[in-house]
Amino acid sequence: MVFGGVPDERIQFNEDTLWKGHPHDYVRAGSHEHLAEIQKLLFAGETKQAEDITRKTFLSDPVRQKSYQPFGDLHFHFTGLTNVTDYRRELNLNTAIATVTYRSGDVTCRREAFASYPDQVIVLHFSASKPGQINFSLTMDSPHTDSETTIITNNTLVLTGQVETNGLRFESRVRIVNTGGEITTNGDAITVKNADDATIILCAATSFKNFQDISADPDQKCAEVMAYVANKNYDALLAAHLTDYQALFGRVKLNLRRTAHADLPTDERMKDVKQSGLDNDPALAALYFEYGRYLLISSSRSGGQPANLQGLWNAELAPPWESKWTLNINCEMNYWPAELCNLSECTEPLFAMIDDLAISGGRTAKEQYDCRGWVVDHNTDLWRGTAPINNIDGVWPTGGAWLSYHLWEHYLFTGDKEFLARAYPDMKGASLFFMDYLIKDPKTGWLVTSPSFSPEQGGQCYGPTMDNQLIRALMDNTIAAADILQTDKKFASELKKIRDQLPPNQVGKYGQLQEWLEDVDTPNNNHRHMSPLWALYPGADISPADPKIWDAAKLLLKWRGPGSTGWSYAWRIPLWARTGDGEYSYQQLTGLFARRTLPNMFDLCGPFQIDGNFGATAGIAEMLLQSQWTKKQDDSDVRIISLLPALPKEWPTGSVKGLCARDGFVVDMTWDKSKLTHAVIHSKLGKPCALQYGGHEVTLKSEAGKDYVFSGDLGTQ
Repeated sequence: MVFGGVPDERIQFNEDTLWKGHPHDYVRAGSHEHLAEIQKLLFAGETKQAEDITRKTFLSDPVRQKSYQPFGDLHFHFTGLTNVTDYRRELNLNTAIATVTYRSGDVTCRREAFASYPDQVIVLHFSASKPGQINFSLTMDSPHTDSETTIITNNTLVLTGQVETNGLRFESRVRIVNTGGEITTNGDAITVKNADDATIILCAATSFKNFQDISADPDQKCAEVMAYVANKNYDALLAAHLTDYQALFGRVKLNLRRTAHADLPTDERMKDVKQSGLDNDPALAALYFEYGRYLLISSSRSGGQPANLQGLWNAELAPPWESKWTLNINCEMNYWPAELCNLSECTEPLFAMIDDLAISGGRTAKEQYDCRGWVVDHNTDLWRGTAPINNIDGVWPTGGAWLSYHLWEHYLFTGDKEFLARAYPDMKGASLFFMDYLIKDPKTGWLVTSPSFSPEQGGQCYGPTMDNQLIRALMDNTIAAADILQTDKKFASELKKIRDQLPPNQVGKYGQLQEWLEDVDTPNNNHRHMSPLWALYPGADISPADPKIWDAAKLLLKWRGPGSTGWSYAWRIPLWARTGDGEYSYQQLTGLFARRTLPNMFDLCGPFQIDGNFGATAGIAEMLLQSQWTKKQDDSDVRIISLLPALPKEWPTGSVKGLCARDGFVVDMTWDKSKLTHAVIHSKLGKPCALQYGGHEVTLKSEAGKDYVFSGDLGTQ
């Protein structure tokens, strides 16, 4: 985080493996011995007694998971400044460089900052329009009490410490390379005088190896990184960063109509949208979309941890909700833009975490639930906790089912069978758990989860609609994967029998999609969570092919009304887009901007929570392109690709390039006067599809590697 002050600048930095705690299994010993009693009480309607036993016997040990931690701060004090004017700070999304410029007398000063994935360092560069004008001192510290900073050479500071006893050790190093002038040390500070420019290189590391091993040497890690970049000047560091970042960011570009507002600073644009809505500044939605893609690239790269509740931008020792991975919506929402917005590589940290959870969740399945396979409940942390935490709402055993949906989606978008072979054991393990855990409801005969919870309301229950949707999707996808990989025919056959005994989506007395097995929904329930609508988005099981359920889902969506938290606004955007209602999607986006977005465009939930950024980014893309459904054609399933399915009237003119559709398609589009004028469909895999727009449909029998160009009525040019 670049705070951008004059004459004092603060750079707050993090490393994504710095957490409280240490390797630990959260399973509560003997908890499975109480499971049958809890289930019996729930089936008998004795919910309070079941909840009391759950709290005493069936929650994790300890009952709360650990929190993500801030690492440290660089403090710069600039001297010799006079009559500072023309101050400007910016973040360039095309380069991922944060810049501060100002004039001191007749000298223009410039400070640049970026985080380099290829070199694994944060780089700062200070320069001026005249030589000899760079003067500053640098100190480094950490909010952790067990930490200290020392000087190891005349241009290098080292920060070392430990989060807690028996916990993670950490180290960071910062080195200054100056051109001209002199550099001196005094205590724990480095001072640069009269330099022409200065490059500051920062690295950081912890003793984390994996969730079961914290024996790594952070000193060695930092030494290796600094040795790797020792002979790289600023231009070389910058070039490596740009090559890496722009290869991802440059794939997609959204343009919406620019007005005079687009030339204002972002904080002023955000202030105006709170007063007047988005109508005067449609390009702000495009900026927000691009910002979401920047945030995902910047917080989720291969070899690192997945983006957590704050991405990785946490400055608090006690962050809200521990800045963990909340699995009943928030963690998954972080990855909604990845495939559709052409950032498929950014999902790798999520998939690596799923591999870990299959290990820790295997222990929880066996010892907590007495089941095969693996399970993860409401939350997880760096130590891959999988047992139910906090309270009865933490007993929600379908986190693994939702996470497994991302594995299948990655295959649908990429067609990568090698990846599917890697992912299949995790999908199978998640399915095995439910084969054992599901229990027959004595009233209906359906197989249900018990105990469970409908996020994030009500009391302890069995068989809530969201569970049934998630498990059905998991089993469907596992069966399909087994068929594609030509494996586990017997297992797939057994899984089909289990799947067919799951409760179906039900329509209640008001014509609404029910949230629970019992018809207890009320029309005035405008809860933030959209749990029973999972199968509409991000799932795909609810479609116009079943008009009764389709209409019931739309009624429940209407009941829920506008959002409240940032992420609840964000979820409503793609939900309404799936129904084809671009105007209500747009209203939810406007509400998110007006009520739950900070001046720097961070999502607001508590002080800050990044899922709203990612959910709304995916929602904007969903308004422009959808590919979740298929249709039968010539005895096979053909992918339906809908162009501009929920375009609001407030975006009459625009273009987008690089959005992805399932089955390996990349789509560019231009529209004018709210009508599609031009579309290019690139086929990566050579699969057929049914293109749909404005009541027109064209069947495309594509060849891999070819582009197909269409006019507005889907006529081939």
